[in-house]
Amino acid sequence: MEISKKVAEHIEEVVELRRDFHRYPELGLQEYRTSEKVSSYLTGCGLEVESLNRTGVMGLLKGDQAGPTLLIRADMDALPIQEENDVPYKSLNPGVMHACAHDAHTGMLLVAAKILSDWKSRLKGNIKFVFEPNEENVGALAMIQEGLMENPKVDACLGLHVWTPLRIGQIAIKEGPVMAGMEHFKLVVKGRGGHTATPQSAIDPILAAADIIQGVQIIQTREMDVLREPTIIMFGKIEGGSTSNVIPDSVTLSGTIRHLFEGDEENEGHPKKRFERVVSNICRAHRAGYELSFMHGHPKLVNHGEMIEIVRSIAAHELDPAPEIISFVSMAGEDFSEFAARAPSAFYFLGAGSPSKETYFPHHHPRFNIDEDVLGVGVEMHVRSALSFFEKAGNLQFLKTKEH
Repeated sequence: MEISKKVAEHIEEVVELRRDFHRYPELGLQEYRTSEKVSSYLTGCGLEVESLNRTGVMGLLKGDQAGPTLLIRADMDALPIQEENDVPYKSLNPGVMHACAHDAHTGMLLVAAKILSDWKSRLKGNIKFVFEPNEENVGALAMIQEGLMENPKVDACLGLHVWTPLRIGQIAIKEGPVMAGMEHFKLVVKGRGGHTATPQSAIDPILAAADIIQGVQIIQTREMDVLREPTIIMFGKIEGGSTSNVIPDSVTLSGTIRHLFEGDEENEGHPKKRFERVVSNICRAHRAGYELSFMHGHPKLVNHGEMIEIVRSIAAHELDPAPEIISFVSMAGEDFSEFAARAPSAFYFLGAGSPSKETYFPHHHPRFNIDEDVLGVGVEMHVRSALSFFEKAGNLQFLKTKEH
């Protein structure tokens, strides 16, 4: 009850923080105002604050007793979308909005940091509160490369995502793979330009590109196990040609590959390898060339059993009212996977969909919004999960193994 009461005392604050971030959304690596506000807040909580990856922020809370280090992450970046909601806290930055709940994630973790900093005497170890920039384009990796996981070394990680496809009152908690590995690709199909009246004198990259769009579908529908290793290949952008009566020299296609493939990238069965195999053979059939580049991506997100059990136990036995706990896997990408690939982690989803409040629009939609009743749940889950981690640290097998 003490924790629930403490969270209740901060509900208005977390709502205001979330709405403030929503009013002033900033794109990846441009989160200057957000970063400054986060840094100031954490400093006011007595944390040691460090900047990483330009606009990223890490606040270190050292417990009064020695022990392992826990990382808890929120993301801060918004999306290049014009908001269509009619709410008092509507985005004031034209063409930019928080359409993926990162504003909620940031507000919840800030308030959790404040509460936990007041209880540092309970902590047998350290907490790194991480506010990641540019999550939509793999901002986590740069933070890691700049030393985020060291000094002190991170032993475990926690993260959550507010999720409108799940209804308010649901929490999705699952061991193993829960979000897809993702690769952004750019493919340039190279032909030979000419007149549309004499196509025999040219090599048409548009026709080759059309065959590629159709052809790669065999990977996800005929080659991959849809239940064990689901794969989605999508083209989001096509550029080519300048006028209606000219065959262009090239066509550029961009898109994403999402998968739950179990092997590494050097495995010939990996979706990236299969993708290039299909592309190369189709281009050869058309006498066309190609250039394929994978611009950025991240591995699939895999939850650790012991860490996910901490979260599941709290959700099942300590929240009031008790949520409906479900199993859920998403083919969306989440670069929290970079943290999870380096330390045992738990990542889970808080339902925020509510038809009566019109918070049922999907993520990345111009009408996206959340049921703000989820904010208190998120703060409480952060606080309880952190305290439980330190209480149970002595019995966690992965920490015992690390000691030896």
